[in-house]
Amino acid sequence: MPFIPHTEADVSSMLAAIGVARIEDLFDEIPEELKVHALHGVPPGLSEMDTNRLLKDRARMDAIELNFAGAGAYEHHIPAAVWQIVGRGEFYSAYTPYQAEASQGTLQLIYEYQTMMTRLTGMDISNASLYDGATALAEAVLMAERSRKKGAQRVLVPTSVHPAYRKTLRTIVATQNVEVVEIDCPRGHLEIAALEKVEGECSALVIPQPNFFGVLEEADALTDWAHARGALAIGVVNPLALAVLKAPGQWGSGHGADIVCGEGQPLGVPLSSGGPYFGILCCRRELVRNMPGRIVGRTTDLDGRVGYALTLQAREQHIRRAKATSNICTNQGLLVTAATIHMAILGPEGVRRVAAASVANTRALGERLLRIPGVRALFPDRAHFHEQAFVLPKPASEVIEKLAAERILAGYALGDEYAALGDALLVCVTETKNAADLDRFAAALAAVLG
Repeated sequence: MPFIPHTEADVSSMLAAIGVARIEDLFDEIPEELKVHALHGVPPGLSEMDTNRLLKDRARMDAIELNFAGAGAYEHHIPAAVWQIVGRGEFYSAYTPYQAEASQGTLQLIYEYQTMMTRLTGMDISNASLYDGATALAEAVLMAERSRKKGAQRVLVPTSVHPAYRKTLRTIVATQNVEVVEIDCPRGHLEIAALEKVEGECSALVIPQPNFFGVLEEADALTDWAHARGALAIGVVNPLALAVLKAPGQWGSGHGADIVCGEGQPLGVPLSSGGPYFGILCCRRELVRNMPGRIVGRTTDLDGRVGYALTLQAREQHIRRAKATSNICTNQGLLVTAATIHMAILGPEGVRRVAAASVANTRALGERLLRIPGVRALFPDRAHFHEQAFVLPKPASEVIEKLAAERILAGYALGDEYAALGDALLVCVTETKNAADLDRFAAALAAVLG
């Protein structure tokens, strides 16, 4: 809240009404030796004016005018109306529909979100939703294991999947006795030849599209490879990219991917120090009974009026410990609300334009950077979606630090997670950049490298 409205008289009146003299008396069950009576190292309190000045000074220190970093979190234009609507009380304070019959507005919005996600992904069912893209991948893998009645609990994951996603996946599935087999991608994408070298059965194959390097994978061939071996195909997608790429539901020569997951942040959620974001999870109809999270259905009441209800899974299912489909118990309702409003305002054509402009800007920046002596494309023979890696003649981390002094966030140093890639810099360009921005970045990079 903007300020605390209670005066000392108000506080005294409330305390008298409940029969205690001081606020501290409300916590008298806490042993004295456990209480902290002073905060060492914390400066004395400031007035409102001085606090505002301090925060503005700190904000100026942190300002970055041009952002060319992506690596899983992306800067896109968000129409002002999106968060103006999300900030309304009926949306902003709603967490999850505990009493579904009294939450028709919230349920209708979730239903609309599910509809939008199934149209984007080409899948039959969408839930709403999960914590973030990384945990969505872990839940997709566990869902795949539940959907197979027998066979190896073994999933194949290319190293072209986001490093944080792979770490989260290992952490979550380790207690479920699921083996994660990582497949190296030295050429920037998963190759069938590398999969053929894997011995034994697998239950699922993870297919990123686009992958962490911004490279487009051979989704059709990989999906067919998985299905030919009785494994499920799990797509990890950027939902914005699906506006211009083939939908996962159409991958391969059969019925497409089986499960699709990803990070929803590009759809109306601003960059905000690591989150909160929300995870996407969609699947084929045959697998819906094994899907975690909430699903909203549309029906009619006895009077023929349209109504919405939680379907297939009651909330109580998710707190049954070992018997639960999943112990992730959230729908990230506020972020789903933002994504739904964002997609509704842009419409299908607007989302396509954002994706196409991002791709065009990436190509335009690439052309500028390749004119700089010593700079070359890391994976020049592959198509990209709004991210591309470049090899530099100087360490990428050093370049990032120097460009930050010029108020330019240059990208992500791939060597931090991929030692074999050395001084490669992963650069992201979205629709938020214009030609002057690209020229400024290229000139600054040339100066640093020169």
